[in-house]
Amino acid sequence: MGKINVATVTLAHGGGGKAMRDLIDDVFVRVFDNELLAPLEDQARFALTDLSSHGDRLAFTTDSYVVDPLVFPGGDIGKLAVCGTINDLAVGGARPLYLSCSVVIEEGVQVDTLRQIASSMAAAAADAGVSIVTGDTKVVGRGACDKLFINTAGVGVIRKGLDLGAHRATPDDAVLVNGLLGDHGAAILNARGDMALTTPIESDCAALNGLIDTIIDAVPETRFLRDATRGGVATVLNEIAQASQVGIEIFEDETPIREEVKGFCEILGLDPLYLANEGKVVCVVPNAQTDAALAAMAEHPLGVGAARIGHVTQERAGRVIMQTTFGGRRVVDMLVGEQLPRIC
Repeated sequence: MGKINVATVTLAHGGGGKAMRDLIDDVFVRVFDNELLAPLEDQARFALTDLSSHGDRLAFTTDSYVVDPLVFPGGDIGKLAVCGTINDLAVGGARPLYLSCSVVIEEGVQVDTLRQIASSMAAAAADAGVSIVTGDTKVVGRGACDKLFINTAGVGVIRKGLDLGAHRATPDDAVLVNGLLGDHGAAILNARGDMALTTPIESDCAALNGLIDTIIDAVPETRFLRDATRGGVATVLNEIAQASQVGIEIFEDETPIREEVKGFCEILGLDPLYLANEGKVVCVVPNAQTDAALAAMAEHPLGVGAARIGHVTQERAGRVIMQTTFGGRRVVDMLVGEQLPRIC
């Protein structure tokens, strides 16, 4: 296996020759190592019988990550890429199995930084029980991108009989979340030096497939699951309301948000409901199953802060309304524009 003996990435590392092979072997293959990746063909190959043993439908997703900074409290761009793609599969009811990893590297990036990020990706994938089985590497000149961009695609299998979707919410359903909201957005903002919190906030970046398995096992009638990333919980709730043509009512005093996050949002004029999360899932379950869902979530490490934040109503179809702590009501609309760019 090749070994890189220079400190930074050069254009030669994207040229298709020995330097590129050494970069791939040293940084990526060494930590991603598995039997499907090992042949290093232009594609990963796996048996259909292995896939069908998990369910009867394939789920396929892709996402790109451009977060700034690359490393932040609670994670880095590598962990974010793996967890984000796993979560996009899991919220559809799929068991995530295989990921790809494609990187665009700017000339001059420290090789040790790449090693750190690749190791983080490998650890996150192993923890979630998935394999990174294929990939691609490109190097661009200085100034052509901002250090490192990552694209990950994922394949999973949806278990038989499961039908989740934003169109399935019905009046009286409960709306749940698995813990504190807005931590990822706050962590990134703080890591950029835009504020100085006395209590640093870590990103909630995590793979949710284990928690989601727990929820589905406890409440097979679950209507909807979605990880609340860009646009936050507010955007997810609006998507449900519009797709199902129902109203959604949430309660400010029951919505779990860290006091530090509330404080800096007030100072900066931000709404915490729109802050990105990378380890939070919004669940819609039948009202009669609320306690069962919350109890199951609370037994999982990623669900210890689970809460019921609202319910589905017949009124104001397509709208999300919050009951405030002052006794009033306000419309929680779909986010217009980008509240915080380069957040994931």
